[in-house]
Amino acid sequence: MNQTSFPKLPELTAIWQDTLNWQPTPAQQDLFQQLFELILEFNQQLNLTRLTEPEEFWEKHLWDSLRGIAPVLSGKIPAHPGDKIIDIGTGGGFPGIPVALVLPDCSVTLLDSTRKKITALTTILEQLNIKNTIPWVGRAEALGQHPKHRESYQLALLRAVAPPSVSAEYALPLLKIGGLGILYRGHWTTEEEKQLTFTVKQLGGIIESVDEFTTPLTNSVRHCVSIKKVKYTPKQYPRNVGVPGQKPL
Repeated sequence: MNQTSFPKLPELTAIWQDTLNWQPTPAQQDLFQQLFELILEFNQQLNLTRLTEPEEFWEKHLWDSLRGIAPVLSGKIPAHPGDKIIDIGTGGGFPGIPVALVLPDCSVTLLDSTRKKITALTTILEQLNIKNTIPWVGRAEALGQHPKHRESYQLALLRAVAPPSVSAEYALPLLKIGGLGILYRGHWTTEEEKQLTFTVKQLGGIIESVDEFTTPLTNSVRHCVSIKKVKYTPKQYPRNVGVPGQKPL
């Protein structure tokens, strides 16, 4: 790989520290750069991202991905070795790959229904020598009914996947009791919150928190909505593939 042909990501160490009470190690910073370069390479054949400028990529992919797990990075929510995390609808690998890079003792499943994307991510992960990820072609509805996956994850991450109520039906069946689903959202309305409160109750969950913040470079308003699994999800959920999207709870 010709290193000189790629732009450098900004380091912005002070911003990491001020916003997340965390900052990447030099080794992690190097992995972020390698990830950026590999994504740009694959983007020539397959649209993994439209964000190809270094500052955009840093803010909207790296920082935004890790902002969703800020309580874990700061130690407020403990991450234990062997904890299982799933990125539902990973697309170009976000937020799952940055999360895997900074939580090497956790296992991160990257779930997407598009085989070409998972094939590309598998190659990227091999080139980065990242061992704690499981790229998986499939649908959350099917995985949620699979005995090896149902109620086995500590964290489920969903970014730009589906409306909140649909995302909840994807996530909660996969979570252990006490596990969290993190919904990465742009705007957030009281109507959405009301609907989600109703939906998660049916699925064995509660809304744990709604975290509003602005992005550090462009000052965009974002939200991370945490839903917590408090009891077992009824067996009929998730419903068959496609049904949650067509008929949200």
